[in-house]
Amino acid sequence: MALDLYQHMHTGIVTLVDQARCQAARSVNALMTATYWEIGRRLVTQEQAGIERAAYGQELIRQLSGDLSHRFGRGFSQQNLWQMRAFYLAWPPEAILQTVSGELPVLQESDMSIIDLGMIGKRFPLPWSAYVRLLSVKNLAAREFYETEALRCGWSVRQLERQVGSQYYERTALSRNKLAMLAKAGSLPEEAALSAQDAFKDPFVLEFLNLKDEYSESDLEDALIEHLADFLLELGDDFTFVGRQRRLRLDDSWFRIDLLLFHRRLRSLIIVELKTGKFSYADAGQMHMYVNYARAHWMKPGENPPIGLILCSSPAGAEAHYALDNLGGAILAAEYRILLPDEQILVQQLHQSRLALAQRHGPPGA
Repeated sequence: MALDLYQHMHTGIVTLVDQARCQAARSVNALMTATYWEIGRRLVTQEQAGIERAAYGQELIRQLSGDLSHRFGRGFSQQNLWQMRAFYLAWPPEAILQTVSGELPVLQESDMSIIDLGMIGKRFPLPWSAYVRLLSVKNLAAREFYETEALRCGWSVRQLERQVGSQYYERTALSRNKLAMLAKAGSLPEEAALSAQDAFKDPFVLEFLNLKDEYSESDLEDALIEHLADFLLELGDDFTFVGRQRRLRLDDSWFRIDLLLFHRRLRSLIIVELKTGKFSYADAGQMHMYVNYARAHWMKPGENPPIGLILCSSPAGAEAHYALDNLGGAILAAEYRILLPDEQILVQQLHQSRLALAQRHGPPGA
């Protein structure tokens, strides 16, 4: 009995110390991020006092980097100082003051020097490396979305990197089921094995094709080949182009596969069929035949079985669900869009979806 009591006490103390250390680490992180923001503010303010701003700014960064590195060691390279400057410009004072206004007196930008860095740190709960990654997101609405989602879902920097790289903001904004996308992101594993479902975006955004309102599957394929570099960028870093109109013969009939790709991480051939209309169960049957043929005749030693991707203008619905269910990810259907809706509409829809998700599950930490 005494042993059980001790074990209970020991477990409780370990949990308490771990929580304290985590909170201390978060506090130090936030304080350092606030310090970097303030350094960026002073760099910009000092530059604005220079006569030749561009040349003055470069010389200022160079000299300051050398002096600070000599005094404090690592962390103050020229690149890091430029990032601090960009950090301040991306999160301007008015946004910071608005966030912490409930705990601070009303201050003008000229009064920023008297603000407690601890207060500023409350505006930056994510680690500094996360904000560095967010700096590469130029779209303000997208950047705010990723910052909010990273905090809500508790993403690591690696998870944030993966979500930004897969254009999670654009795909969520265009998705027909935004609540499901947001809920799934909240349970994202740290090191998930890549699945076929994770490898493909849905929907794909192909506005760079410049297609008119009416076009054929041949027009779509020609446009994708003409803009192949852009198409591969939209697909993702791991896709490589193998060929188009790959022929195969079954009995006395010839068939042609629209596009043949290879995914390096999945180590699988990707068979792509383009459909200008709505998904049909016949598309799944045709793709199933192509995948089986590719497995028997095109798959090389060391590769995983081929995967079929049906790109269509509307893959949703019961027909797609029952035609593709229980196929183990061997055949997938994804939507493509050749036009992006107005961004304000997308932002509004995302905001409404977030509110609905919060009402369903409660606020973060509840």
